Amino acid sequence: MSQNPQGPVSNKIELIRFCLFGSGRMGVEYARIIAEHPDAELVGIINPNLASATVLSDQYGGKPFRSLTECLESSEIDAAIVCSPTNTHLEIIVQLAQAGIAIFCEKPIDLNMARVDQCIETVQHYKVPFFVGFNRRFDPSNAALRTRVSNGDVGQLNMVLLTSRDPAPPPLDYIKRSGGYFCDSTIHDIDLACWLTGETPVEVFTSASCLVDAQIGAAGDVDTAMTILKMPSGVLCHINNSRKAVYGFDQRVEVFGSAGMLQTQNQRDLLLSHSSAAATDAQPPLKHFFLERYEQSFALEMSDFINGLKTGSAPSVGYLDGRRALEIALACDVSRREGRVVRL
Repeated sequence: MSQNPQGPVSNKIELIRFCLFGSGRMGVEYARIIAEHPDAELVGIINPNLASATVLSDQYGGKPFRSLTECLESSEIDAAIVCSPTNTHLEIIVQLAQAGIAIFCEKPIDLNMARVDQCIETVQHYKVPFFVGFNRRFDPSNAALRTRVSNGDVGQLNMVLLTSRDPAPPPLDYIKRSGGYFCDSTIHDIDLACWLTGETPVEVFTSASCLVDAQIGAAGDVDTAMTILKMPSGVLCHINNSRKAVYGFDQRVEVFGSAGMLQTQNQRDLLLSHSSAAATDAQPPLKHFFLERYEQSFALEMSDFINGLKTGSAPSVGYLDGRRALEIALACDVSRREGRVVRL
């Protein structure tokens, strides 16, 4: 399978007309980004809970609708953002593809590989652009790191170390329907590891515990994990995850090679510290939430999607990237449950 190259949506359209599926926290984020983007227009917000869609449309524009059918009856749509619950993605993607509408889909595409493959087959059949929302690729620090790795600044790559620790666990109701820690959170780090190395792992080993909240364990999930991905070249990628870092949203990447090391640093609202003869003061706290930490990357990823639609270029993060990351995330869960290396 190949990622889906396209012609432009239309050379005559100045604004890409969007509808948005979902009006939760990611819906709010994407509605704001589209409303502020000079090349986009938010036309419709789709949610069976019309009251929720109405609240968002009152703030950022567009009309509230209960379904895509209602939306298409009154509006012309060029592209859609799918950030509704994961179990709704397949049905929505099929409807959008049949209507010839370009698709931006939040990760994961689905939690089941067969359903992901059904999505891919549908998108290929109808030849619509399909972009997967791995926003961390678009973080300027991560992008700069990858460029320097590609330029050979660390020599032969040996190791990649990714730290991703949340400031606090999400609500238990969310955890129960998230698909598990690896499909919900670690999947971002998996995608980064593959993107930075340019490889797909041949082996996965994960060990995990529940050390933050016993209720998470009772729900069948974990909140503390370490994962090793072994690439075909022998490069080792280490991912460490925690649902609770009391000091803020801890997001760091380190790349180590024969000629040196590259590291990204955590972000703070203020980059200020004070040193004296007595002591060096603690720095201001880290950015606390992923929407704050990755605000810029969400906007840059959407600009990349929109530019691809206007120029006809293939999505830079496509369905094969989404499929690969899910396959590895599911292997992580098998590894931690069975206590063994999983070979891909």
